[in-house]
Amino acid sequence: MRRYGKYIKPYWKSFVLCPILMLTEVAGEVVLPAFMANIINVGAAQRNVPYIIGTGLVMLLTALVMMAGGIGGAYFAARAAISFAADLRSDLFCKIQKFSFQNIDRFSTGSLVTRLTNDITQVQNVITMGLKLMLRAPGMLIGAVIMAFVMNAELAMILLIIIPVLAAAIGTVIFIAFPRFEIVQKKIDAVNSRIQEMLTNIRIIKSFVRDEFETEKFAIANEELKQSGLSAFKVVILNMPIMMLAMNITTLAVVWVGGRQVLAGTMPVGDLTAFTTYIVQVLMSLMMLAMVLLQSSRAVASLKRITEILDTEIDLTDEEACRKDAVITRGDVEFRNVSFSYFKDGREGREKVLSDISFHIKAGETVGIIGSTGCGKTSLVQLIPRLYDTDTGEVCVDGVNVKDYSLQHLRDSVSMVLQKNVLFSGTIEENLRWGDENADRETIMAAASAAQAADFIASFPKQYETNLSQGGVNVSGGQKQRLCIARALLKQPKILILDDSTSAVDTATEAEIRKSFSSSLKEATKIIIAQRITSVMDADQIIVMEEGRIVGMGSHEEMLAQCSAYREIYESQMDKEVGA
Repeated sequence: MRRYGKYIKPYWKSFVLCPILMLTEVAGEVVLPAFMANIINVGAAQRNVPYIIGTGLVMLLTALVMMAGGIGGAYFAARAAISFAADLRSDLFCKIQKFSFQNIDRFSTGSLVTRLTNDITQVQNVITMGLKLMLRAPGMLIGAVIMAFVMNAELAMILLIIIPVLAAAIGTVIFIAFPRFEIVQKKIDAVNSRIQEMLTNIRIIKSFVRDEFETEKFAIANEELKQSGLSAFKVVILNMPIMMLAMNITTLAVVWVGGRQVLAGTMPVGDLTAFTTYIVQVLMSLMMLAMVLLQSSRAVASLKRITEILDTEIDLTDEEACRKDAVITRGDVEFRNVSFSYFKDGREGREKVLSDISFHIKAGETVGIIGSTGCGKTSLVQLIPRLYDTDTGEVCVDGVNVKDYSLQHLRDSVSMVLQKNVLFSGTIEENLRWGDENADRETIMAAASAAQAADFIASFPKQYETNLSQGGVNVSGGQKQRLCIARALLKQPKILILDDSTSAVDTATEAEIRKSFSSSLKEATKIIIAQRITSVMDADQIIVMEEGRIVGMGSHEEMLAQCSAYREIYESQMDKEVGA
């Protein structure tokens, strides 16, 4: 828990003032029954109206002080808990932002969302409740027990029987409920994952008419959450009936024994009334403590999940980089005996995705990479900006191992247009500014023109101020690809990677995009992954891959003469074009 002290320190005044202010309520609750006893024993018995009025005014003043303390305590509790949660959520988000792809692969999207929202809310709630009851519940318990013994030690002995019994019952409930709450949080992960996947792929679901299938999958996840929630709360709901049963039995015992003492004349009626109130206070304080402990059991499960994120070691950093100040100036790329696999801890899928890859791309060259689906093309280029790290071998840029650059400098010099084109909610201009946030409108328009996006942008009523929905779902696939290319061009990178990023545009538009590279990115290294052989035929070099290995490398003419795999792809695609 020491690590969480930094979230308390900035708001320590709220963390201190809340319990102190709540003590005013404790003091009032302890003395009010005594005042009431005096009104009955003295004022009512002697028919002393001034005494009754005076004591009543004191009770009213006490109640007002209690109210002020309660309001102040509640305010500082909320302020402390909300601030704690906000800072923790911010750090958790920043930690996830630093995750490598390898780290993210360990957690589902739904799980990360749950930890950032529901889990932190659970912690926030227990802090709020804990601060309000931290001193109030124990203070009321101690104060009421003392007053009960002072008033009637013999009658107060009943408490020595009931308190241990209740403590044992509450402890048993918490012991059984804790592991069940851990399961509940995991089931919330599953539900969030299902919702996230459904919303992300809603158009695919509708186009394949799979609404009922997805509804059934969600129903299963929802039912599992329901059952795990019921399993946990079936235990929790025992708490209140146990407390009420104990309260009623204790009250009956007090009234029975105390009533006999009143009849015997050894105990005033007012004392019995006050004593009954103190018994209720003792049991209520135990109930409040039980609520805090039960809430804490769920919060501890959530805190464990939060700590798991914070303790996750980021496996891809630049802490050991020896040339952090180095800047990429040319864009020369070299792979030296590189092998790579996604799973490195003995889990299923340990087989290599890339095996013994070696090649050299000179700065400014255009290189095409072609091969069958799943041969490792995307995995290959992801090693250049260190989205993943190699298992063995080296990836060098400008003769320097990419691990020796700072991640900032390395990734600032590389632009990637991925297979899955992603745009964000906001205007077209805001999306393009991801490439250069300081670019002026003229520069933005030039990048859009180079990516063959200017014409369709101009056709929108608001043009560059057109709002895009989340993921860019209100533009076509080809338009989305061209916007992503424009965003990459605006970055003016030393290395541009296009990962099958023109598959949704026609061949003529694609040719115009490639042609624009000669002017807009003349000195940059261009790496083009493609399925269409026409996309790479004019490249300076063509790399042909099969099953994670390079089976050919050279110009188009050289590949036709030397590489049977390339020749087969060429002949099959050219035959189709001729036939069409």
